[in-house]
Amino acid sequence: MKKIIILHGWTKNLDKWSILIKELEKKGVSVELLRIPALTKELKKVWGIEDYVSWLSNIANKKGEKIILIGHSNGGKIALSFAKSFPQKIEKLILIDSAGIYHNELRLRLKRLIFKLAAKAGKKITSSEKMKNLLYKIAGESDYKDLDDKTKQTMINLISVDLKPILPQIKIPTLIIWGADDRITPLSDGILMNELIKNSELKIIKNARHSPQFTDAEEVSEIITKYLTA
Repeated sequence: MKKIIILHGWTKNLDKWSILIKELEKKGVSVELLRIPALTKELKKVWGIEDYVSWLSNIANKKGEKIILIGHSNGGKIALSFAKSFPQKIEKLILIDSAGIYHNELRLRLKRLIFKLAAKAGKKITSSEKMKNLLYKIAGESDYKDLDDKTKQTMINLISVDLKPILPQIKIPTLIIWGADDRITPLSDGILMNELIKNSELKIIKNARHSPQFTDAEEVSEIITKYLTA
């Protein structure tokens, strides 16, 4: 039986993953959904991408064999960084609407600015609660204001990472799954990753957005199982 490890994205709730997991298990695939520090597991200090790579390396070492790794969104960024550092520990890599391509559009510049201001102790973005909530909404991170300081700084560290330069160095067989209408990590990112990761293939889910594994779980599971048995 094939067994895969899943790295979820930037979320505090894992309930929706049960949909894809059930579909994969019906097809004979064993799944382990990891709890990621700062998100679904407590984090005692600020982490950067290197800390996540080291954390995942320790988990892989305990498996005693090469792992099949799925990464969604920010989980994809961690998976890609791990693949660059420890290619010998991965059998196959599967990315779903992965983060990793650095953007500098106005909304994302605003997001980074808000995060940096909010992470500084005692630094207020604005004295107006309504204006502060509006800025978070524009930045696309309305939940950010409720995070603790360690998580805020960890998020800043992660969104500042640009993985584009390392993608051509990844040689592991890679499946890239993308929602055609993704508004968070656009399809152009998936196309670029497919171009830069030489041993990769891209599957586009029509009418899906940033999380096709939830909205189109059956189709995504079918793509994954076919890839694993090819």
